[in-house]
Amino acid sequence: MNIRIRQYRKEDILTSIEIWNEVVEGGIAFPQLDTLDEISGDEFFKSQSFTGIAFDSDSDEIVGLYILHPNNVGRCGHICNASYAVKSDKRGLHIGESLVKHCMETAVELGFRILQFNAVVRTNESALKLYKKLGFTQLGIIPKGFLMKDESYEDIIPHYIDLKN
Repeated sequence: MNIRIRQYRKEDILTSIEIWNEVVEGGIAFPQLDTLDEISGDEFFKSQSFTGIAFDSDSDEIVGLYILHPNNVGRCGHICNASYAVKSDKRGLHIGESLVKHCMETAVELGFRILQFNAVVRTNESALKLYKKLGFTQLGIIPKGFLMKDESYEDIIPHYIDLKN
C-alpha cells in the first residue's frame, strides 16, 4: 500500500461520507450525533480549512480522511483543530499517522501555530499512543466529558502540539 494525501474533491463524496459516518455511528470517537449525506457531506468537507483524503496510489482506493479548521476565532484563531477517520478494514496500517503528519504540515502552511484536540476519548488507545509518539502534550482529564453510544460517559483528554517548534 502506497498512501498519498490530497485535498478533497466532490467526486470523493460517497467514500468520504461512508468513512466519516462509520466513525459517527460507532459512537466512541467523534462528538457528532448526525451522519452526513451527499449534500451535507460535500458542504461539510468543503467548509473546512482543509479536508485531506488519504488514498492508496496503487489502487486509487480512498482509505481515510481528515478535516482541519480553526479551533476558535480572533485572538485564539491561530489554534486549529482536526479530526481523523480511517476505513475500519484499513486500521492498524499507519494511515492515521500519515493523516496526522500531513495535517500538521498543512496547518503550518495555513498559518496555524498550535494544533489542539479538544476531546480525545480515554478508550481511544490507538489515538492516545499515536499522539504521544508524535509529541503532543496531554492537558489533563475531563471526567465523563464524552457521551458514548451506549449512553455511558467516558473521560476525554485534550491534547495540543506547538507547530512552530
